[in-house]
Amino acid sequence: MNTLLQRGKAIKLAVFDVDGVLTDGRLYFLEDGSEFKTFNTLDGQGIKMLMNSGVTTAIISGRKTPVVERRAKNLGIPHLYQGREDKLVVLDELLGQLGLSYEEVAYLGDDLPDLPVIRRVGLGMAVANAAAFLREHAHGVTQARGGEGAAREFCELILQAQGNLEAANAHYL
Repeated sequence: MNTLLQRGKAIKLAVFDVDGVLTDGRLYFLEDGSEFKTFNTLDGQGIKMLMNSGVTTAIISGRKTPVVERRAKNLGIPHLYQGREDKLVVLDELLGQLGLSYEEVAYLGDDLPDLPVIRRVGLGMAVANAAAFLREHAHGVTQARGGEGAAREFCELILQAQGNLEAANAHYL
């Protein structure tokens, strides 16, 4: 069996970065100081499918914006941490709350602040357009770019590893 699928079997918590992972990484600032981001609906559906299979989800982002709070609420993501640059410290807090171990965590990131978490968790992955150094140290790299279906691919990998992808898809037949 593929190593990524083996790693995905034990996952109970999937964690996502935002900029460059759930979005294409571009930041849009309007004259009034507000900003907007674009999210991919395929990614959102993948996250919902993963949660429906029993995997808990979280977002850890170094930036803080109401747009991300709205997106997390729309998707039903229960754990949202924004404005937190030391992502490993945040993950430690969350694991303490949930009573989980690093081996039970999957993380999807795109840049150097994600590296300490990616190196520590059971399944640490990078999006296709992630920083080269991050891709070198990740367990795997998605075929899709951040904001273009990478999170969906990540979710489906975990679903497949746990034998739940066929049922998740069959729900819509």
